[in-house]
Amino acid sequence: MSSEISKQANARRTFAIISHPDAGKTTLTEKLLLLGGAIRMAGQVKAKGENRRAHSDWMKIEQARGISVTTSVMTFEYEGVTFNLLDTPGHEDFSEDTYRTLTAVDSAIMVIDAAKGIEAQTRKLFEVCRLRDIPIITFVNKMDREGRDVFEVLDEVAEALALDTVPMMWPVGGGGTFKGCYDLVREEMIPFTGEEGFGTPVPAELLGDELPKLLPADQYETLLEEADLAMDACPDFDLESYREGHLTPVYFGSALKSFGVKQLLDAVLKFAPAPKSQPTDLRPVKPAEEAVTGFVFKVQANMDPKHRDRIAFMRICSGKFKRGMRLNQISTGKSMSIHNPIMFFAQNRELAEEAWPGDIIGIPNHGTLRVGDTLTEGEQIRFTGIPSFAPEILQRVRLDDPLKAKHLSKALDSLAEEGVTQVFRPVIGSSYIVGVVGRLQLDVLLTRIEHEYGINVGFEAAPFVTARWVSSDDALAMKHFLDRNKGALAEDRDGCPVYMARNLWDMGRIQEDNPKLRFTATRER
Repeated sequence: MSSEISKQANARRTFAIISHPDAGKTTLTEKLLLLGGAIRMAGQVKAKGENRRAHSDWMKIEQARGISVTTSVMTFEYEGVTFNLLDTPGHEDFSEDTYRTLTAVDSAIMVIDAAKGIEAQTRKLFEVCRLRDIPIITFVNKMDREGRDVFEVLDEVAEALALDTVPMMWPVGGGGTFKGCYDLVREEMIPFTGEEGFGTPVPAELLGDELPKLLPADQYETLLEEADLAMDACPDFDLESYREGHLTPVYFGSALKSFGVKQLLDAVLKFAPAPKSQPTDLRPVKPAEEAVTGFVFKVQANMDPKHRDRIAFMRICSGKFKRGMRLNQISTGKSMSIHNPIMFFAQNRELAEEAWPGDIIGIPNHGTLRVGDTLTEGEQIRFTGIPSFAPEILQRVRLDDPLKAKHLSKALDSLAEEGVTQVFRPVIGSSYIVGVVGRLQLDVLLTRIEHEYGINVGFEAAPFVTARWVSSDDALAMKHFLDRNKGALAEDRDGCPVYMARNLWDMGRIQEDNPKLRFTATRER
């Protein structure tokens, strides 16, 4: 059996796409699905009317603003391999959601806009990648629009991410004069016609007779110079180094015109690692193990507006999962039967009869599964590395209709479970305080409380700037601290004590005055 599990796991590539807003991530996602035959017609994000409801953006606020706010999961097949693609929020305000998604993937594609390079707000998202040493393949998009110098963009990636960059192809021209890309590895020219299409490579050695016939003389000369310089300046591609997260191969193209997308997917197929072992509190879990294990990295409520449904996204880490299996939920000790697990194909969902390591399945439930939960066939282990981050913006929730206090509590609780926000209940006082990483999260929170729960709320500034989880091995010191600081204390949704600081000086002073306590900015979920 384990050889079958091993074989299936090796035929899986689970990867995420990260980028800043508007770099073309959702468009690229659509084209990859198109290439894998998962959708017939890609819905451009900035096209007209119904056409522009892109397949992977389903929440109201996403369809209105044309940005991805939640993570969607899509499965497709290509060249006999099953790809599980996780689309992450491109906005830095959602870096926490992105971080949690990255715990569930084995590699990532980073999309960069040729004109903008790496923008300030994306650094945060890419740093998240570095935190996990995830292998990254870089795709420089929008080559058919006026952009910056290619060497500049490469330098920026190398500098911002502390990664070696290795161009696997080289663009010929850019913007209006973009003629396509030369594949430095396979020695072939992929001409860009300006029409929609994946491009047909033409074999042509760099110094052979064929290439000058395909390009204008001045562009041919420039290509020779630049390609020579690039090959001298950049190291050779090394698979080991890429998989350890020290080096990124770089591809160029235009997602909108589907150009360069096939080469990118071929790279994921060829270089990206199959599912790896996952860390737990006791031992690493290998994919080929017989027993089924997995962890929940995301909970999404109300994906189907007709039903108040709740879906927990679980990454299978080992074993062969079969529909109807009983699995133990480690955090509660209860066992649950999974009768209707779902596989996601963009807008369509299908029942998953079986799933293998690396696959992502959706488990419908009524709030029993939470982000960070481990499910096993009985072994008492817990997957690690799925944190909550200290919020950077704290706001008090103002309820317009006091009779709806109970509904509000339910709404906040379920949104906190998804990780849309963190909810703190002050020890003194009755109004909830919500904590988010960025302002856009507050908009999403407001919209969803109104649309999905029908409650009118507002946010007011809370007198706090940051929050830290408090823990200690010294029970007496902890009790003493909790008794003396009730005005600045709250509990998170698990009942853990959280200290809310009025300013950074206050935070520093409290830490100095209480050397026996730990004040942490992250907490394992």
